[in-house]
Amino acid sequence: MYEAFFNLQKSPFGMNPDPSCLFMTRSHREALAGLLYAISRRKGFVVLTGDAGTGKTSLLPALIRSAESSRFSVILTPRVNSNEFLELALLDFGLPVIPETKSQRIVKLQELLMDLRLRGIAPVLMVDEAHTLSAETLEEIRLLTNFETNEEKLLQVVLAGQNDLAATLNRNDLRQLKQRIEVRMDLKPLELADVGAYIQYRWTHAGGSIPSPFANEAIVLIAKASGGIPRLVNSICDNCLLLAYASEKPLIGVGYVQQVLRDFDLGNSTPARRNGSRLTFNELNGAPTREFHPAIRSSIAPRDFLIEDDGPSAGPTSAMSWAERMNFGAAQKRDRS
Repeated sequence: MYEAFFNLQKSPFGMNPDPSCLFMTRSHREALAGLLYAISRRKGFVVLTGDAGTGKTSLLPALIRSAESSRFSVILTPRVNSNEFLELALLDFGLPVIPETKSQRIVKLQELLMDLRLRGIAPVLMVDEAHTLSAETLEEIRLLTNFETNEEKLLQVVLAGQNDLAATLNRNDLRQLKQRIEVRMDLKPLELADVGAYIQYRWTHAGGSIPSPFANEAIVLIAKASGGIPRLVNSICDNCLLLAYASEKPLIGVGYVQQVLRDFDLGNSTPARRNGSRLTFNELNGAPTREFHPAIRSSIAPRDFLIEDDGPSAGPTSAMSWAERMNFGAAQKRDRS
């Protein structure tokens, strides 16, 4: 609706996960590095947790693109029983015909895993929204990791879920599963000082000019109200742009942000000095003025990110979108067969 008014090619703050404009913070780089390490070393069980909206689903395609010699079975709807879960896993691994009984399905999976091992391919079962898995299904997943040789696990499992997953794994009846987790990564919200860089990156990725229309004081308020959760930042910014478009004003100040925060019932206080005046953007972050230019390097370079500095980095990727990536199975399997 407002794209033409701001001379944008697309909406910069869409709510759907968009791996093509993944903003890589230090936390994201560390998580991706840990996941790649676990898969390459055939660690078996890996867990990725993070608050809702921190970018877990967007990070998973980055893992798929970066993991070499791997085949993925991705399950996005894990609220099924254990038998249905195994069926979904086999289907996404590319088996055209699924046996009727559970025992036959397990045999088929074992045959698939052995075949991939002989061809030097690491099979990875990836489960998003894993915090919704039942204890019964989690136990079935644990049993699947019993497929192993004397040297390594035959199946790598990545469980990605909200922080509730950590509490689930602490249950006494799931202690055997928890004991098998070899790598555990946690995605953190954006640092307050990174929110401005995030907004500018999303803006320029959508075709916007530098700087973005968000005033520094507005960015301060967005950072505080969102708690650094990218999804909340997107929601606030998107609605601010809509208000600015309706008012035919190209600049977004504190007033627009405050109106959106009231509409969404979000906190909107900005820290004040003792004399009552509000802190500026740079004073709040304890840093001198800096321009929010998006980095030009790839945000998911498979190896380079391991040695990057601690500053925020982001950049466009050439990979297909998440929706398209979910169709990767057939083509991937043809290429590697």
